[in-house]
Amino acid sequence: MLYQLDDNHLAFPPLHCALTEPNGLLALGGDLSPPRLIKAYQQGIFPWFSEDDPIMWWSPDPRAIINLTDLRINRTLRKAIRKSSFTVTVNTDFEQVIKLCANAPFRNEETWILQDMQNAYIKLHQLGHAHSIEVWQDINIDTLATPSKQLVGGLYGVAINGFFSGESMFYTQANASKLALIALADLLQSLGSDFIDCQLLNPFLADMGATEISRDKFIKIKQTAINKEVAASFWLPRQLAL
Repeated sequence: MLYQLDDNHLAFPPLHCALTEPNGLLALGGDLSPPRLIKAYQQGIFPWFSEDDPIMWWSPDPRAIINLTDLRINRTLRKAIRKSSFTVTVNTDFEQVIKLCANAPFRNEETWILQDMQNAYIKLHQLGHAHSIEVWQDINIDTLATPSKQLVGGLYGVAINGFFSGESMFYTQANASKLALIALADLLQSLGSDFIDCQLLNPFLADMGATEISRDKFIKIKQTAINKEVAASFWLPRQLAL
């Protein structure tokens, strides 16, 4: 049975009610207001839908995660990062990151990061619940120009205390999105967090060390992460060490 959400209430159906085909579809409808989104992520639910579709809410089984100790950084990647002119920041340009994720040059299918989704997550960011990692490259327009920075990679997601659910990433330069993921992992490890929620597995994430676990196990480790209290100052905009 597929549930239709009540526009006047934030309650979601129990996760075991999610369909097996398509995997994890739990409910339709509702809205993308901050209270509903926060309620969803607290329960391990996320929205994902295409243009002209109703809002769809998902809790797949299995669930993709990256255990931070299993993040794969091979020798070639480490060498490339050391030789790069990248600078990494947190929460310095969330709006540009989400717009570039929506229009990533490698995306073959139509984007699911529609304007309504962008607006909703920008509101979450303004409220301190959605965060971005930015990767910048120093460039010179000509030999006399002052060096400037160009956004060449990044990611964004939703954080509730020590729980971080990644939403999307982009890159325009090789290794830029990998560096964003590495920086996020380092940041979360400094909190004592153990994993990044990747929601659904794809070849890129699998190459970086993502694995799948059961929904039941995911819910347990998610709750442990949510119980880790995090100071609001942790997500203040700043440059991160490489």
